[in-house]
Order: sequence, then structure tokens, then C-alpha cells
Amino acid sequence: MSQGSPTSGYRPFTAAQRRYLGLKRALDIVLSVLALAVLAVPMALIALLVKLSAPGRPVLFRQTRVGRAEQPFTLWKFRSMDGERITALGRFLRTASLDELPQLFQVLAGSMSLVGPRPLIPQETHIRALRRAGGVYRLRPGLTGLAQINGRDRLGDEEKASFDKQYAENVSLSLDTRILLATVGKVLRRADIEEK
Repeated sequence: MSQGSPTSGYRPFTAAQRRYLGLKRALDIVLSVLALAVLAVPMALIALLVKLSAPGRPVLFRQTRVGRAEQPFTLWKFRSMDGERITALGRFLRTASLDELPQLFQVLAGSMSLVGPRPLIPQETHIRALRRAGGVYRLRPGLTGLAQINGRDRLGDEEKASFDKQYAENVSLSLDTRILLATVGKVLRRADIEEK
């Protein structure tokens, strides 16, 4: 493989992985529709509570993140802060990972996947360079990923990027299923979350 090849430095997808990535998008659509149907009432309630906890502020927090092929996109979360202060409701939403639920719409739209590397802000240049070298940006960012079930906020940049590269090189239905199931357990236990 030549030095200038776009896949130099990391392993290209296998034929089986390329087939799965097509299926993965279909699964994202089906599962996000089902999740949104099940969570419609809880999400509406959360939106109402967010509005009441910070009147005059938008329900959704929007932030530019880096997506597939390093293209910027706008990430959505339920607002957890009122100005510079995190609200009591916001703290609960964060520790329960409920603030991330609006991203299900982004999975449905195609800017995100249920499983993949968590999207970074543009200013996180060090870990972005590590991801680039590991071929991570070939994939859509995810609601959860391999780093999230192996330490999440407790991991340093190198560790996160290593898990992201490992995921990119081994992406499969079985790995995605394992990550999704492990994520449910982590969320229920509120594990590995460090509030700043």
C-alpha cells in the first residue's frame, strides 16, 4: 500500500465488514425508529421539565462536532445548564445519560450511528489526530462505542483512540450487539461518569 493511500496506517475493511456496514445503516434506521416510538412520552416529559427548569432557554443544546470523514455536524442534547450553572435536572439527565436521547433523531437522519466512536468537538485536536491515524473517521460517530463500555470518562486520549481504532478494525454485528448490551448495563449503573 503506498504511503499516500487513504488507508495507510490502518487495516482496510474486509469484504464482510463492508457488507455489514450496509446492513448497519439499515439496523440504525429500524432500531432508532423503535427506540423513538418507545421513548416518545419520556422524551416529551424531559423536554417539558427542561423548559420549566430554565425558562426562556432552548430545550436542546446544540454543539458542532466532528463526524464521518471529519465533516462537522451539529450534535443535539437536552439542555442541562442554565447559563454557566448546571441545573439539578441537568445533573440527573447527564448521570443517567438521558441528555443524549435527542441523538436518536440524528441516527435516523444518518449523521450518527447507534454504535461508533463518540463525536469530538473540533478543538480536541490531539485525539482527533490519533483517530485519523487509526482510520476511525471512516465510520459514523455513535451514541455509544467501545471506549464508552471500557472506561468512558476515566480514559485518557490515547486509551480512547486505541479503543476507537480497535472498533474500526473489528466492526461487526456481534461487536455492535455486545457494545449495545454492555451500554445498557453501564447506563443503569451510571458507571464511569465523571462530572466536571
